[in-house]
Amino acid sequence: MSALVRWLKFNLVGAMGMVVQLAALAAISRCAGKSHYLCASAAAVELAVLHNFVWHVHFTWRDRRNSSALLSQLMRFHLSNGLVSVVGNLVLMRLLVQGARMPLLIANSIAILCCSVVNFCLGDNWAFAARVQADA
Repeated sequence: MSALVRWLKFNLVGAMGMVVQLAALAAISRCAGKSHYLCASAAAVELAVLHNFVWHVHFTWRDRRNSSALLSQLMRFHLSNGLVSVVGNLVLMRLLVQGARMPLLIANSIAILCCSVVNFCLGDNWAFAARVQADA
């Protein structure tokens, strides 16, 4: 699969994940209150990471799927995309919401977009890296 096609698939999954994350953030912050926006952001990111992993396994990187390696792919995905998304979102949310006084969902949208390029590279080159065939 070409890198462009994979990038487009990644962005389609990312757009769906963004809807999941923003909806979760809105719901959680409505229940928990806006003063807990960082905790709400972290929970919303985790939901989106899990959502995106399922779609990436079955759609974006389905040609690299290996059922015996599913748990290790999930761990690598969480250590790469999950970590970048949580840390990136929390840092940017603090800067944009508290520092720049941006509305919660707009700030979160910006944070998601900022993390996406790094997440694609990590997903393609590590979490769902192509398996190297050993010479016989």
